[in-house]
Amino acid sequence: MAFLRVVTRWPASSKFACATPGLHRHALDPPGAAGTALRSGFLPLTTSSAVAKSSAATAEALRGGSQTLGSRRDPLDATFDDAHAAYKSKTTWEILRAYIVYTLCSSNYLVENNMKIMKVAKAILGEKIFTAIMKSTFYGHFVAGEDQIRIRPTLERLRSFGVKPILDYSVEEDLSQEEAEKREVESSVSELGDEKVQDIFRRAWLKWTAQLHSDRKNCQLMSEWRGSKLCLVSANEDPVHGLYMDGEDGHWKGGAGRSLVEGTMPQFHVDKTFADRRYKVSSARTYFYLNEATCERNLEIFQQSLQAVAGATYGTGLAAVKLTALGRPQLLLQLSEVIMRTRQYMTEITALTAQANKSSPDDKGNIIGKHIQPEELQQKLQQACKLSEAPVKKFLQNVTYDQEGLIHLFPWSGIIDENLELSETFLVPDMKTGKMVRLLTQLSSKEEEMFRNMIRRINVLAQTAEDLDVRMMVDAEQTYFQPAISRITLEFMRKYNTKKALIFNTYQCYLKDAFNEVSTDLEQAKRQNFYFGAKLVRGAYLEQERARAAALGYPDPTNPSFEATSESYHRTLTECLRRIKDLKDKGKPNMIGIMVASHNEDTVRFAIEKMKEIGISPEDKVLCFGQLLGMCDYITFPLGQSGYSAYKYIPYGPVNEVLPYLSRRAQENKGILKKIKKEKRLLLRELIYRISRGKIMYTPKGDYTPI
Repeated sequence: MAFLRVVTRWPASSKFACATPGLHRHALDPPGAAGTALRSGFLPLTTSSAVAKSSAATAEALRGGSQTLGSRRDPLDATFDDAHAAYKSKTTWEILRAYIVYTLCSSNYLVENNMKIMKVAKAILGEKIFTAIMKSTFYGHFVAGEDQIRIRPTLERLRSFGVKPILDYSVEEDLSQEEAEKREVESSVSELGDEKVQDIFRRAWLKWTAQLHSDRKNCQLMSEWRGSKLCLVSANEDPVHGLYMDGEDGHWKGGAGRSLVEGTMPQFHVDKTFADRRYKVSSARTYFYLNEATCERNLEIFQQSLQAVAGATYGTGLAAVKLTALGRPQLLLQLSEVIMRTRQYMTEITALTAQANKSSPDDKGNIIGKHIQPEELQQKLQQACKLSEAPVKKFLQNVTYDQEGLIHLFPWSGIIDENLELSETFLVPDMKTGKMVRLLTQLSSKEEEMFRNMIRRINVLAQTAEDLDVRMMVDAEQTYFQPAISRITLEFMRKYNTKKALIFNTYQCYLKDAFNEVSTDLEQAKRQNFYFGAKLVRGAYLEQERARAAALGYPDPTNPSFEATSESYHRTLTECLRRIKDLKDKGKPNMIGIMVASHNEDTVRFAIEKMKEIGISPEDKVLCFGQLLGMCDYITFPLGQSGYSAYKYIPYGPVNEVLPYLSRRAQENKGILKKIKKEKRLLLRELIYRISRGKIMYTPKGDYTPI
C-alpha cells in the first residue's frame, strides 16, 4: 500500500551501511550544515540535489529493487511458539536480561512500589551508577535510547530482521497526584467560570419563578437549585427532561439550548476525583496542561520525532502524537460535548422525517449514517424557522453534503483551515422556537486564540509529515476527549491524505461504539475521497472509564467483558478488510491502511486468516501489525521475518525522564502474567539452546527486508 511506501530523506551513514549490506558507506557526519544538524540530533527538512539522488536510489533499493539488501523470508509458525524465530535478533545477554526483567515484573511488591524503589536506588547509588544499572535492566529492555542518534543501532537491527519502528518520545513529568489534579481542574474549566454561569442562571431563576407564580397553567411545576444547576422539576420531584435554560433571556426552551440544565452530559466535564488521568492507567502516556509554552515545546518534540522517522528509518516508520499535549483540555472537552449534542440534534430531526428508516439503528446519531438530504432538512426547519432570516439561511448553506445526503452540519474544514470563532460556528436552529442557539458554551477571546493555536500546532505537524513524506499516528485518549480528537484527526486526513495515508487515527475496540465509529469514518473517507489510516487497539483506559462512568452517573462506554472486546475488535477489523477488498476489486487499491496493534496472538492469527480468506497478501501493503518494544517479541519478529509488515512501538528519552514510562511498563506486565509466562518459557528455551550449542557469544545478523 502507498502508506507503507519507503521514501528516505537522508543517505545511509556508515552504521546503516553495516546493518544493510549493499549500501555505499558514507561518513557518519556529512559535511556542512546537514552534518551539523545530524550531530545535534536533528535531521534537516530539505536536502541537496546530490543527497536527494542518493536518497532516491536508497529508497528504490529498499522497496525491493535491489536484491543485495536481502530478500529472505521464513515460513510463519502461526502458533507463535518458535523461540529461535522470536529471539534470533537478540544477543544472549539480551535474552537473559529479558528473562530477569519479566521475572521481576511478576513480583507484586516490586511492581507496586517500583517508582519508590527506583528513587531510593538513585539517591543511594548516585546518578551515574543508577543510570548504568537501569540501562542494563529495565531501561535497556523497554527503551531504545536517549535521543534520535542513540536509538539508531536499535532501529538498524530491527530493520535487518524485518521490523519497522513507531517512534515515541516517552518523557513524562513526574507529578504528584495533587499537582496533576490541580493542573487538570484549572485547565478544564472555562475562564468565564462556573460562578459567572451561575449568576446568569440565578437571575433567570428568579425571573422564571415569578413567571410560574403568575401563570396558573404551570403551577404544577417548580424550579430549584441543585448544586450548580438550575433544575425544572414536577411536583413529585421527577425532573422534566429535554428542557434548557437560555442564558440571554432566562426562558426555558426545548431542543438544543445554549446551556443544558437537566440533562447535562457529565462525562464531558472535569471531576476532581478523576482529574489525575493516570488513575488506573498503566499503558498510556499522560500530558497535563501547564501553559501554551509547554504545548509549543511538545510540538518541537513531535517534529523531531517525525524528522527522526525520515532520517533514521528511511521513512518507513511512524511517529506517535497525542493531541492533549498540544492544547488546553477544556477545548477538547467542550468540542466533544458539541459533537455528541449534534448527534442528539440529528436524532431529533430524523425521528420526524421519512428518511429516518434508512439509517442504521446502531448509528447513534452519526449524521453521515442518516442519509438525509439538504432539502429534507430545510423542509423540517421550515416548520419552525423563518428561512428568510439570515442566520438560518447561513446555517443551511454551510452544511456539508453529497449526493447521498448530509455529511456534516458544521463547516469543520473551515475550523481547520480558517480562523473561525468556535462560539459563533456551532449554532443550530432550535426545533421548537426556530431561533439560533449555541451548542458550545461561550468562549473567551483568549480561549478562542488557544484553540487556534492548538489547530496551528497540529497543522504544523501534518505539514512536516507531508514535507518529509512520513506518517503521523494520532493516539486515542479518554472517551471524554475522543470525539474531538477523532473529528480533528479526520479533518486533517481529509486535508493531507490526498495521495497516501500520512495521518492515522486510533480506535479503541473495548468501546461499545468502536465498530460504528470506524464504519462512519470509513464512509466519510469514501464519500470525500481521501486515504484512510487507522490503528486498531483494544484500549488503554478500561478501568478508569468504568470507574468514572459509575461515579458520575452516565452509561458505561466499555464492553462488559474481554470476550466482547475481542468480538468488537474482530468485527471492526473484518469490516476494514471487507472495504479494502471492495476497493481492490474496483481498481482502487491502497486507499485504506490498517494497523493491528495488539499483543493478543489470537487476534493476530484472526487477521492473518482473514487476509488469506479474502485474498489480501502482505505485498498489498494495506495491513500491518504492531507491538511495544520489549513485549511480545515472539509475535513481532516471526511476522516481520515471514514477510508481513511488522512494527515495534519505540520509546526513547533520557533515563531519568522516562522513569514514569518504565513504571507503567512494569505495571502493564504485571497485568498480563499469562503472556509473561509464555514469554519467559520461550526465552528460557532459547537460552538453554544457545548454552547447549556453545552459542553464548551469538551476534545477531539479519538479512531481511521489511515489507
